Amino acid sequence: QINFVACQLFALLAAFWFRIYLGPSHASSAVRHAFATLFGIYFAVFCFGWYSIHLFVLVMMNYGIMSMASIPNIHRYSFVVAMGYLTLCHISRIYIFHYGILTTDFSGPLMIITQKITTLACQLHDGIGRQAEELTAEQNRLAVKTRPSLLEYLSYLLNFMSIIAGPCSNYKDYIAFIEGRHVHMKLLEVNWKQKGYDRLPDPSPTGAVMYKLCITLVSLILFLTLTKNFPMAYIIDNEFLDKTPFLSRLGYLYVVTQAAKPKYYFAWTLADAVNNAAGYGFSGVDERGTFRWDLLSNLNIWNIETATSFKMYIENWNIQTAAWLKRVCYDRAPWYPTALTFILSALWHGIYPGYYFTFLTGILITLAARAIRNNCRLYFLSSVPLKIAYDVVTWVVTQLAVCYTVAPFVMLAVEPTIKFYKSMYFHMHILSVLVLLMLPIRPQAHSIRKPQNQAMQNSVKSK
Repeated sequence: QINFVACQLFALLAAFWFRIYLGPSHASSAVRHAFATLFGIYFAVFCFGWYSIHLFVLVMMNYGIMSMASIPNIHRYSFVVAMGYLTLCHISRIYIFHYGILTTDFSGPLMIITQKITTLACQLHDGIGRQAEELTAEQNRLAVKTRPSLLEYLSYLLNFMSIIAGPCSNYKDYIAFIEGRHVHMKLLEVNWKQKGYDRLPDPSPTGAVMYKLCITLVSLILFLTLTKNFPMAYIIDNEFLDKTPFLSRLGYLYVVTQAAKPKYYFAWTLADAVNNAAGYGFSGVDERGTFRWDLLSNLNIWNIETATSFKMYIENWNIQTAAWLKRVCYDRAPWYPTALTFILSALWHGIYPGYYFTFLTGILITLAARAIRNNCRLYFLSSVPLKIAYDVVTWVVTQLAVCYTVAPFVMLAVEPTIKFYKSMYFHMHILSVLVLLMLPIRPQAHSIRKPQNQAMQNSVKSK
């Protein structure tokens, strides 16, 4: 943990220096790629010692695939090798360390690299192996038309801004950042003359970085004070279960789940700030004319804490991982995209049984929540009081459902998970099954998804 914080703080300083002294106007793309790569490798070795060899082995194995595999199969080979290697490393955590977390736990960076490898492979397959009319608008925008050079590939996977804590980003966005086109491309989407500008503005990330560092500091304080004092294990303590009524246990479950969040808020927000400090992460201008630096943000804390649906919660938690799952699995799955996406997410996180309890429960609750929303929400939109009442009830249910779902994710093992669900009388599982049996389920758009040009083709045919 100390190495992690030290590396990220040093990376923050290096990112500022990188933007000021090795900006696109001061250094070539090759120099920027080389600096980002060498510093990333140094950070990996400093944090994880000899275990960092796993990162480099996976990177070089997949570069061989990227260079030699046929385009129609490049995404399949890359996916199997990257996920297979990651899974073997996850297995070692259980059978070697017996549910303990190794002090030099390299699995986090390996998980991020796996995301990047599979993302690049899929986008390379889209760019070279598929026709434009077969792609969605997003796939077409992110498609990679040429295989990357070794330096570009290493820089994308091992750069110092994301080697420790991510997040995963798209290859084209990263290359545009290194080449100095990242901010310019986003600014061209706005009519600045209409806003009274004679030339394109030059947005600075300093304000966004300072704001995110404040969130990081608050998260660190909460982690040091709350997380240690409200352990998740207490909710299955025998004395606690014997003396505490069911509703009080639900309330305490919410408290301990809230106490577990600051660790993630700290790590992800600091990682976002590091990328922004280097000048990476500009996402455009909002409707008020404010420059936004949230292209790589991994969470939206306000939307998480005020979520009134399971879907809204998931969409604002670990955002870049959700985007990765959508791009490599959900959008490409021929059947059962929701179930396959949850299963891939569990496999990516590891092979601890608690992960699978969480994600399988998540599938059930997601389907039930979707059925309730599709069938019931419209009856509460006729008046403001009804809508407020609906939002309050759905907020409470969503927050408790999330707590119920993620508890095994923290507990990891089978025995405490079963004990926890027994103490909760499996109420969310039972309610979700009853909802799915009683309410009709409408087909999802995925089953009738069309490529971006399909509607145009149909129109031409009809004419």
